[in-house]
Amino acid sequence: MRRSQRPDDRRNDSARSHGCPPVAGNLPAELTAFVGRTAELAALPAALASARLVTVTGVGGVGKSRLAVRVAAAVGPRDGAWLVELAGVRDPHLVEHAVAGALELTDHTSRSPRQVLLDRLAGRELLLVVDGFEHLVDATASLVRDLLLRCPGLRVLAAGRRPLGTAGERVLPLAPMPESDAAALFTDRAAACLPGFAPDERDLADVRELCRRLDGIPLALELAAGRLRVLSPGQLLARLDDRFRLLAGTRRDVPPRHQTLRTAIGWSHELCTARERLLWARLSVFSGPFDLESVEYVCSGAGLHADDVLDVLDELLAQSVVSREESPTGVRYRMLDTVRAYGSEWLEAAGDAARMRRRHRDWYMGLATWCELDWFSPRQQDVATLVECELPNLRTALEFCLTEPDETHLGQYLAGTLWFCWVGCGRLAEGRHWLERAVELEGAHEESRLKALWVLGYVAILQGDTVPALCALQECKDTAERTGSDVAAAYAVHRMGCLALVTDDMPRAEQLLRTALEQYRRIGELNSNVLMGQVELAMALAFQGALGDAVELCEDARQVCEDHGERWALAYALYVLGYAAWTHGEHGQARDLVTRCLDLDHAFHDLLGTVLAVELLALFTVAEGDAAEAAVLQGAAARIWPSVGLPLFGSEHFGGPHVLCETQAREQLGDERYEACVRAGAALSPDVAVSRALRRRADVAGACRPGHGEAPGPPGAPETREPAVSPTTRGGETAG
Repeated sequence: MRRSQRPDDRRNDSARSHGCPPVAGNLPAELTAFVGRTAELAALPAALASARLVTVTGVGGVGKSRLAVRVAAAVGPRDGAWLVELAGVRDPHLVEHAVAGALELTDHTSRSPRQVLLDRLAGRELLLVVDGFEHLVDATASLVRDLLLRCPGLRVLAAGRRPLGTAGERVLPLAPMPESDAAALFTDRAAACLPGFAPDERDLADVRELCRRLDGIPLALELAAGRLRVLSPGQLLARLDDRFRLLAGTRRDVPPRHQTLRTAIGWSHELCTARERLLWARLSVFSGPFDLESVEYVCSGAGLHADDVLDVLDELLAQSVVSREESPTGVRYRMLDTVRAYGSEWLEAAGDAARMRRRHRDWYMGLATWCELDWFSPRQQDVATLVECELPNLRTALEFCLTEPDETHLGQYLAGTLWFCWVGCGRLAEGRHWLERAVELEGAHEESRLKALWVLGYVAILQGDTVPALCALQECKDTAERTGSDVAAAYAVHRMGCLALVTDDMPRAEQLLRTALEQYRRIGELNSNVLMGQVELAMALAFQGALGDAVELCEDARQVCEDHGERWALAYALYVLGYAAWTHGEHGQARDLVTRCLDLDHAFHDLLGTVLAVELLALFTVAEGDAAEAAVLQGAAARIWPSVGLPLFGSEHFGGPHVLCETQAREQLGDERYEACVRAGAALSPDVAVSRALRRRADVAGACRPGHGEAPGPPGAPETREPAVSPTTRGGETAG
């Protein structure tokens, strides 16, 4: 699989090409020339300098988003500019999740995403670009207001069809482009789709008239330019007359410019063939990007054969109805939201919307099922990447199931099946949202609800919410035993054992985990969850002094992981093996094992596994004689723990290495020097901390030397300042 360029890499390339210094953030690179808007490009940065909330308003398609991103890239505050796209979010409760995800904040405590944002953005100087919030204006306004009140270094640049209506907001209405800029934009886009396009005087007159008739709206101009493959500017102008008359005045309750945009889109729609219109309407059921295989399944049939989808989609691409983009999973496609909304109206009018949404749901149910099976395979990392790309459509499928009559059981199944996404791919809080909604509903199929219950219990354990976790697991266990569901009963007992493990009840943890593993063997269950159960049993044994048995269990789990290409559970087996090796005095082997563990955990964005490994490496480091570096690593771990939950689960057993390390480091450094090194570590971002922990002692020895004030970082690194979010950390919250 070809590795794609990271968002901030693309943005820095764009910044360099325009003479701007590279900055942090996730702004997309410009793929086409930015034309015109000279006055706005000067006015908007000035507005941001005098107001902390600026909203660019205007009709859909007028270029609000493009202008906002362009200006944000030029402004470049200390901690970066970050784009939050809300157009694909339908549930107001997910606005906070979307913002946290766009900012790449990782947290899997039971705190609300809003509280996480308030805590993590305090003291940062960054620009938040909020786009496409019109259908979520109340939720967005509430969040923006709270963030601005609590985060004095934050500025917000919003782009939407209406203001947020928040105190202190400065509104900049964006008018259509003047004729000269509109003609330049049309000519540029025409040359892109028709190489060698060189309008003569007659063509230029037609182009100017087209721009005037389309009111200088960029989306309308780009759609018109896309037709130059088959029509001249004069022919475009002639056909435009008919289409304007066809759609003019169909809605008197919207502003004139909205009618103009509908005319432009409707005209492009009329230029499509019957099959192209049909595909356009059916594509409206997708949220966010989609791939060819999903289109062929969801949109084929009843007038459009699957074998013809590719050719018809190609025509929609040529007409700029659909855009193409590269993603980590390959080529994907996207429709502008205004274009999608127009297609949705046609789908509703045809009476085919419900059927198409069910087909969309079916595809993503199948995708989730396949991903769950493939999670236990060498393709585990690919699954994580795919789920990240497909999350907008998975959310749409979940929403459909949980709001449509007679679909509840499918929503429960889907929410439970995505356990690997919530737990293994760093989205505990969002998973909790869907799972709680799912289990509150009565479903016709008990198995689906039972799965949602044990996954909910698992998520709550990792968030540190023991009471809700126990309630969900006990209900799952009781119902499973009553209905004879051996699989659900085994998972409920397993997660109860996990709960006992993190709450220091080692004998009960051992008993429950042994029972669960025996049940798994009896029913033939073997997957990542089962291997995690084996590793968790090894932890319970190790904490009770039975290191030999713990090592035997983990070596067995390690072999199974290697045989099946499993890496997520393997990381935890390596953690236990490293702990055992250190206990036996095999310090070199212990460091190798835990270093590999940390590398795997970080690749999966698993903060729990990451911070446990960093804590253990700190202990190894002090034992190797570098107390200062050990204290730095402890400080780095202390910064990560609040995003995981209760530090070291509040457990004496999990906290043992930390206490021993701190005791030895304080003895060697003294309290003042130890605290200075801890503060230096707490100033490191998680990515920097992981990179530092992965280095050999020889590379970091002496990096924290005696002196005044805080300990410095590694040579060449910033002293304490860091971006608001590390550019390589994915959004959402992560668990182990």
